[in-house]
Amino acid sequence: MTVVEDRPAEEAEAPPPRRVNPLWALLRNSWRQLTSMRTALILLFLLAVAAVPGSIFPQRSVNRENVAEYFATHPKLAPAIDRAFAFDVYSSPWFAAIYLLLFTSLIGCVLPRLRDHIRALRTVPPEAPKRMGRLPEHAGGLESAQPAGETAVRVAATLRRRWFRVRVRDQKDGSWTVSGEKGYLKETGNLLFHVALLSVLVGVGFGHWYGWHGNRLLVTGADQGFCNSLTQFDDVSLGPQVDASDLPNFCMKLTKFDATYQSTGQPKSYDATVSVSQNGGADETRSFTVNDPLRLDDANIHLLGQGYAPELKYTDRYGVSQTKVVPFLPVDGMLTSEGVAQFPDVNIDPKTNKRDDKLQMGFEGVFLPTGSTDGSARSQFPELNNPVLYLTAYQGDLGLDVGIPGSVYSLDRDQIDSGALKKIGGDRPYVLKLGEKLALEDGTTLEFVGVRQFATLSIRYDPTQFLLLIGAVLGLIGLMLSLSGHRRRVWFRVVPAAGDDARSSVIEAGGLPRTDYPGFGDEFASLTRSLKEGTP
Repeated sequence: MTVVEDRPAEEAEAPPPRRVNPLWALLRNSWRQLTSMRTALILLFLLAVAAVPGSIFPQRSVNRENVAEYFATHPKLAPAIDRAFAFDVYSSPWFAAIYLLLFTSLIGCVLPRLRDHIRALRTVPPEAPKRMGRLPEHAGGLESAQPAGETAVRVAATLRRRWFRVRVRDQKDGSWTVSGEKGYLKETGNLLFHVALLSVLVGVGFGHWYGWHGNRLLVTGADQGFCNSLTQFDDVSLGPQVDASDLPNFCMKLTKFDATYQSTGQPKSYDATVSVSQNGGADETRSFTVNDPLRLDDANIHLLGQGYAPELKYTDRYGVSQTKVVPFLPVDGMLTSEGVAQFPDVNIDPKTNKRDDKLQMGFEGVFLPTGSTDGSARSQFPELNNPVLYLTAYQGDLGLDVGIPGSVYSLDRDQIDSGALKKIGGDRPYVLKLGEKLALEDGTTLEFVGVRQFATLSIRYDPTQFLLLIGAVLGLIGLMLSLSGHRRRVWFRVVPAAGDDARSSVIEAGGLPRTDYPGFGDEFASLTRSLKEGTP
C-alpha cells in the first residue's frame, strides 16, 4: 500500500528556469559594455592615440611631395609603414573602426542619460528627512519672529535668489518644510559636452562625404595659370557624394611670392599674391599667408610651402629652341631641390617632319638656390643668392609615349636600366649658373635662363566647417559647466515656537552634497547665516 502525502502549495515543484538564448545574451552584454562611459573614454583615448601617426608622418591627402620625399629618405622603412596606412591615417580602416565605435558608444551613453536628466529636471526636490542631524551639514535652533508659514516663504525666496529649485510643503502637524536642490548644470554640461563631441564626429563624417580637397603646385607667371578642374590638380580627392561638376568655377595665377627667412634659414614669413577670377568674373588681386587662407566661394586655398622652378632653354641640332619652367622639389630646409627637365619633342627633322625617339633629351639633377663655393651639392641658404644647377644629361626614348603614368619629377628608371635612355657627357654632372649655356656633344645647347618661385597650395572645401566650430565651442562650454557644477540639496524644517508665542517659529536646516564639493560647508554656513541675519 502506497501512502501519498499532501504537500503545501509553496512546496510544489517550481517551474523550470527560463532558458536565455546565448547569442542574445552575448549581444546584450556586448552592447552594455560598448555603451558604458568607461568604454567611451577608452575609445576617445584610442582615437587620440590613433591620430598621433598623422602628425608624425606626412599625409598624402595634405602633401604628396612630402610623402615622396619620405620614401626617398627612408627607402626601406617607408614601404613597411605604408602598408599600415601611416601616410593615410585618417582614411585607414583601423582609424575608421575606432571612429565608428566611438560614435556608437557615445550615442548609447548620451540617449539614456539625456532621458534620465530630463526626468530629474521635471522631478520636484524630495521631502526633508526626519532626522536632519544625521546629514553632513546641520544647523538647528534658528529663531524667527514670523509665523511658520511666512518663515517658510521667506526661506524659499532666499533659496530661489541663489538659483535653487525649491518646493515648500505644509505638514499635517502645523510645521513647514522647504526643499532646495541645485547643481543640475553639472550633468547638463556633461551631456552638452558629449552632444558637442557627437556633432564634431558627425561633422567630420559628413565633411568627408560632401567635401573635397586637392593639391596644386603653382609657379609664378602669367603663363602658369590654374583653373579648378580635376585635370589641373596634382592630386585630388572627392567625397563619395561629390563629382567633377560640383567643383566651384574659379581660375587663378600666382603673380608674386615673398618669402623671408631667419639667419638660420628657418622660414619667417610666406606671402602669396594671386590674380583670381570666380564664375567668369573679372580678375581681382588677393593675398594670403600660411595662417590666413584665401577664402573663395565654396573653397579655401591654404599656403603650404614654396620652392623654385628653373627656367631652361634647350636648342636642338636643327636650331629649334624650347623653353620650359620646371619645378624642382625641395629635399631639405635650405631648399636643396631635385627634379628633371624633359624635352620629348625635339630634334625633329624639318625635311621629313618626323621625330626620332632616340634623340629625345632629359636632364636630371639638383638645384641650389644658394650654391657653395666648395662645390657641395647642398644649398647654404633658402634664398636666391647664388643659384646653381647640377645636371646629368640623358638621350634616348624617355618612355612618355607608352601611356603608363609616371612622375614628372624623375626620369623613368626602367628606360635607363633597359638602355633605351642613355647618359651622355660622362659621369660628372654639368654645373650651370644663372645665365650660363651648356654645349653638349651632339651640338645641342642648354641654357639656364632664369628661376621662378612656386607655391604649394592645398585647395579644400568642407561644408560642415561651421558645424565643427559650433561643436567645439559648445564642447568647451559643456566642459566648463561640468567641471564647475556641483549637485547639492538643502532642507529646512520650520516649526511653530513652543509656548504662548504663536507668531514665532524655529528653523532647523540640513544639507547634503551629491558630489564631491569641498566648498559646500562654507556655502551652507553662508546660507544659514543669511537666514539668521534676515530674521526680524
